[in-house]
Amino acid sequence: MAIDAPPVPLIAHADTLPVSIPASIPAKSYAMLFGAQLAIGAAAIFARYALHGTGPVGVATLRLSIAALPMLYLSRRISKNRTIAHPDEIVLAAAGLALALHFVTWIASLQYTSVAVSTLLVCTTPLWTTIYDIVFLKQRKSIGFWLALAASAVGTVLVSTASGDAINNGEHATLGAGLALVGAVAMAGYLISVRTVTDRYPTVMIVGRTYSWAAVVLLAMMPILHEPFPMADPISWGGIIAMALISQLLGHTGINAALRWFSSTTVALTTLLEPVFAAVLAAAIFKESLPLQSLVGCVVIMISLVFVLRSKTV
Repeated sequence: MAIDAPPVPLIAHADTLPVSIPASIPAKSYAMLFGAQLAIGAAAIFARYALHGTGPVGVATLRLSIAALPMLYLSRRISKNRTIAHPDEIVLAAAGLALALHFVTWIASLQYTSVAVSTLLVCTTPLWTTIYDIVFLKQRKSIGFWLALAASAVGTVLVSTASGDAINNGEHATLGAGLALVGAVAMAGYLISVRTVTDRYPTVMIVGRTYSWAAVVLLAMMPILHEPFPMADPISWGGIIAMALISQLLGHTGINAALRWFSSTTVALTTLLEPVFAAVLAAAIFKESLPLQSLVGCVVIMISLVFVLRSKTV
């Protein structure tokens, strides 16, 4: 749900997964699940290095372009000569646009606020998809959900208004938090769009298309925003390649594989480890720390997300 949040659709599709969960879960499957969450949680760390030689649009463009290539290859191998209907192609293009916005805003937020705050707020996507279901699909929710929603709003205010957790002496904490929240809403738009076509196409075909559309949109934006490629900057390229191969491909592939042994509820709840892993890594590598107000807000948001995720998964 991630922070990196795409590729959550990969979690949601079961077209290549067994229907039942084995009664006996091998020990290696736990390592796979937690390793996958660690890989995704590390995305913010990689992004910080990627930003060394280019801006958020450049980082997102290269990350998605690199990740799209193997997906397009697999899509062609699996789908053969299968085509996508024109109305569905429009939906996937819209999903790609939302995905591009998600990555750009989330990566940009890392320039203004801490890794922990950015990662936690971008993981609030389940809140926004649930609100969509309530408003547009007229779904009813329990009073527990509404209390969790109110609590998450309080937690978000605490996190976004805290001082001392942002870059540049705390001057831009609110901007960073706002960008991360926009990233979460954009991811919600991506998931809402994609789920309308999941019953007609294989997961790999959908992901290959949406990644590609997102990359095309971002490539068009780069000259407009005057963002260059990192050229011969090894730090930036190392961060970008790590984001694409470790966080995007290995991380999300591991989560999909984990669905062979764990229920979707369990897998969804373990995504709450992503901001924890990100915060621990940021503290160790960048010496980042959070003020008490931010810590309290983070705890409130994570507890709220537990209730929301449990209400949305089965």
